[in-house]
Amino acid sequence: MSSTSEKPKLEARRPKKAKTEKANKGHVFDEVLQVDIDQLLKKNGAGSDSGSDQEEGAAKPSLPQLFTEIEVRITELSSTGDGLALSEDGRHVYVVPFTVPGDKVLVKVVRQHPSLGYSLTDFVKVLDPGPQRDDSLIGCKYFGTCSGCQLQMMPYKDQLAHKKRIVEKAYANFSGLIPELVPAIDDTFGSPLQYGYRTKLTPHFSVPGGRRNREHKVMTEAPPIGFTMKNRRTDLDIEDCPLGTDIVRRGLKSERRRVAENLSHFRKGATLLLRETTKRIPKNGETSAEAEVEKEPEETPGSAAPRIDSGDVIFLDREDYVEEKRCITDNNATSVEYIDNYLFTNKAGAFFQNNNSILSPFTEYIRQHALPANNGQNATPIKYLLDAYSGSGLFTITLSPLFKSSLGVDVAGDSIVSARENAKANNLPNTGFAAADAAVLFKDVPYPANETLLVIDPPRKGCSDDFLRQLLAYGPRRVVYVSCNVHTQARDVAVMVQGDAQTKVRYEIENIRGFDFFPQTGHVEGVAVLNKVST
Repeated sequence: MSSTSEKPKLEARRPKKAKTEKANKGHVFDEVLQVDIDQLLKKNGAGSDSGSDQEEGAAKPSLPQLFTEIEVRITELSSTGDGLALSEDGRHVYVVPFTVPGDKVLVKVVRQHPSLGYSLTDFVKVLDPGPQRDDSLIGCKYFGTCSGCQLQMMPYKDQLAHKKRIVEKAYANFSGLIPELVPAIDDTFGSPLQYGYRTKLTPHFSVPGGRRNREHKVMTEAPPIGFTMKNRRTDLDIEDCPLGTDIVRRGLKSERRRVAENLSHFRKGATLLLRETTKRIPKNGETSAEAEVEKEPEETPGSAAPRIDSGDVIFLDREDYVEEKRCITDNNATSVEYIDNYLFTNKAGAFFQNNNSILSPFTEYIRQHALPANNGQNATPIKYLLDAYSGSGLFTITLSPLFKSSLGVDVAGDSIVSARENAKANNLPNTGFAAADAAVLFKDVPYPANETLLVIDPPRKGCSDDFLRQLLAYGPRRVVYVSCNVHTQARDVAVMVQGDAQTKVRYEIENIRGFDFFPQTGHVEGVAVLNKVST
């Protein structure tokens, strides 16, 4: 095993031979797609070790002209959610969005990357559907054009199976670990809601002329407001997004009207914020600052959670309380969210997981895996929680009752302010928060490493080299690594498994599981649990 002096690159198993062309290099999405393409070509016997590299003197594949329409058959689904189809000679790959394996489709070639072995295409229509395709499942009229979703035509059980394969391939392709060191990947944990789950949307629009609009011309008609078109740098006008919760979808309609009525105020375009906020109104007559409402709801008989709509408010009737849902559009306003009975307040524009339907089972899973099975019988049990990248305290707060003392650390001062307020609101006196760069958080840790659980939830780029070196120098007994990018997670976990030769600290992977926070898309969250190896 190697030391951590060199952190495995994301492209750990990528070709050794340099390519002559780059397609947005540095973007994880493109690196992941390229590995899938290389492996498909190699499996088909095309090219050299890289798959898409051509031997010197070999004839290059004959490619269709740009914007030509061709028929292709989808071979497999990439980890990015795009279908991959081989050319007739098997030496080139066409990347086809909105498809599943087995589909025969008509596509239009829109971008060529011959030295990388693939072409990007626009989906035109299905000629012969594959066995996994069910277009009756599509719940959005923009599907097939909007870049937001990839999998609406796929049954949900197949989406979950595909996301399990994404996690498996991430560890096979980007960790560099031998298979014996990676446990079997658990089945992907599904979202209770597959539509209507997003508590936050950020549609955007631009002013015609863009940066060239030096005269700041005033718009005379409303621009397209929505999300980016697939394979384009063009905004698609989205009147409604069925992934959003009911109140967020209502907020989108309101914000579109506001922009249309105030065109002169927008000279550079804007990104809009639509964030759900919730108040719980007790039925026992008690009131609080969080429970005040402008209009008391009326019961609707015959429904488990009846709704009473009032303007821009939706009321949901629960057993012990009524939920009031509103949509916030101000980044600096305060949003309120509940996970079970835990209350979380945040700046509306700050990061917080935006699929509330899965947060209760997700945090319960983390609780179940926070401590080892035999922790109570251990002479020195784990008693302390250190939460790096803590944000407004999601894990620190929901895990705190398991520990003698808990500490959350985050670089964002605003998040720490929210986290401290959340700890107070949830009556957790054993929970503290500190604003500090996570890369140096181990410098003044007050907990013995052998009695500490470390939770890490970094941004998509993963952990820095310095952070991982400090982690191995500190050596917490157990680590729960939560990630919105299973590919950088696999890379970082490999550093921990390989360990540090000087400190002789290394880890074993206990389990790995994906969580589907974003149904209908190609995205999957990952949770890896690791234990320090006794030396």
